[in-house]
Amino acid sequence: MPHRFELVVFDWDGTLMDSAAAIAESIQEACSDLGLPVPDEERARYVIGLGLHDALAHVAPDLDIADYPRMIDRYRLHFLRRDGGTRLFAGARELLEELRESGHMLGVATGKSRRGLDRALAQCGLAGHFDMTRCADEGHAKPHPEMLQTIIDGLATTPAKTLMVGDTTHDLEMARAAGAAALALAHGAHGREPLMEAAPLALLDDLDALRRWMRVAQ
Repeated sequence: MPHRFELVVFDWDGTLMDSAAAIAESIQEACSDLGLPVPDEERARYVIGLGLHDALAHVAPDLDIADYPRMIDRYRLHFLRRDGGTRLFAGARELLEELRESGHMLGVATGKSRRGLDRALAQCGLAGHFDMTRCADEGHAKPHPEMLQTIIDGLATTPAKTLMVGDTTHDLEMARAAGAAALALAHGAHGREPLMEAAPLALLDDLDALRRWMRVAQ
């Protein structure tokens, strides 16, 4: 039987990589370094997946744009200190291999920079697992649909044959704007209530639940 979805596109941080806490803590510490009000965990987690400038405008609204480079430098310093300790979520590698074996194309659409994603893929040994990846510094960031549309067009499929998997409302809004279906994972950056309000096909607890869902959906 033909697949319901030909292409499955994943967010990275908080979806495949268990890094949401490290990102939020790094944002908080960067704000503290610059003497800015430190956002609470929910506010810091909210911006995960957004483009850098959109994220800074949300967590540090009083920061002058001219000081964004200082904030970015402090954030990167704190995140890179934690980066070696972040790991793929349990079942991530097995899920990707199973989807590959069943004939799906795979993509990544992430708020990370190209440099950051390439480093993460190399560290995890997943550089060859994806047919196409797009990053926030290569065009419009989420929730704009450009990243997802570029992957869909580049792999010669259609939005109707595409499934976006993410852990934030930004992922779900991007999918909706691109005309693609979306699944939400509850183990990442955003809480269950806002994810459900964004109306995904399903809200799943973890990647093992996603594997089971994909077997039934196909």
